[in-house]
Amino acid sequence: MKAIAVFPDEKKVRLIDHAPAKIMGPTQVKIRMLEVGVCGTDRDICNFQYGAPPANSPYLVIGHESLGEVVDVGPEVSRVGVGDLVVLMVRRPCPHEDCFACRNGRQDFCSTGDFTERGIKEVHGFMTEFVVDSEEYVNRVPANLREVAILTEPLTIAEKALIEVRQVQERLPWGPHPAGQPLGYCHKAVVLGAGPVGLLGAMVLLHAGFATYVYSRGSLASPEAALVQSIGAVFISSSTDSPADLQKKVGQIDLVYEATGAAQISFEVMEVLGANSVMVFTGIPGLKAPIAVDADLIMRNLVLKNQIFFGTVNANRAAFEYAIRDLGALMEKWPQAVRSLISGRYPLESYEDILLGPKKGIKNVFLFE
Repeated sequence: MKAIAVFPDEKKVRLIDHAPAKIMGPTQVKIRMLEVGVCGTDRDICNFQYGAPPANSPYLVIGHESLGEVVDVGPEVSRVGVGDLVVLMVRRPCPHEDCFACRNGRQDFCSTGDFTERGIKEVHGFMTEFVVDSEEYVNRVPANLREVAILTEPLTIAEKALIEVRQVQERLPWGPHPAGQPLGYCHKAVVLGAGPVGLLGAMVLLHAGFATYVYSRGSLASPEAALVQSIGAVFISSSTDSPADLQKKVGQIDLVYEATGAAQISFEVMEVLGANSVMVFTGIPGLKAPIAVDADLIMRNLVLKNQIFFGTVNANRAAFEYAIRDLGALMEKWPQAVRSLISGRYPLESYEDILLGPKKGIKNVFLFE
């Protein structure tokens, strides 16, 4: 099978002939890949910042944002059937019996660090023609979401974050919150970054009832700003407005959803958070020189304003199910905006341009003919 793989020892990225995928167990599912999304993680792996091949393999097949069609199932499979559209989860549990999270199907909170991740860490990913996986990691997608279903996995980042925000904010009277109103009712959220994770996060936050602002370095004339405005959010440029200016325009900032991986701007925004606020980190900064922060101010605010900061990575089944559900809702509200997140679809043969060339567009996708 055709596949895109990285060879870490050689520092090479190649289009290779990968061994065919075969069902080996009664609960396994064989999937023909239709599309695989490209994200910053894939580009970082192709620049050899991280990424680990399986044991005894010189290469790692990359790709973790999937959309496929079921072509065969083992005799004990019950959740999906041949012909179903599906997306696959990324992380697999560690082998340690004392890891309570992994032993209970919550490998997104693995405590040992010995988990594996398809296309990232020690297990081949989805940038190949066919894959086989256990049905417990396969999620069925309605056929009417076919054109945008590749956005499911990046959407799970925001979904998991909101699950945690709900749980965290139950500790206090985060009102006003009348019965029957959504989580964000009368609250204000700021999204840092206007990439695919940030824009999807903005859509989900709006859908959850937050007055939503996107704070990004792009100009007000950028396509991202136009997209933000088209869904009813407010775009504020960090190129012209400082975090203090942002706070003046927004007022009380109740939630920050960080989707940049840029530590400097994130910690500057942290200094202007409101009382009882939450800041969620989803980005991973690259290796850079240390930055200066006003640690005393941040710590003072954290204590006196009852603030919470937390990081989140990967997603469980509930987050995937919510993402599929909400993707349908977002398509009903803003179909053109959701479609416009996908900048282009390309054959595997374009891998050098898409993975190694200058970054372009919002979300690029490899298309399997």
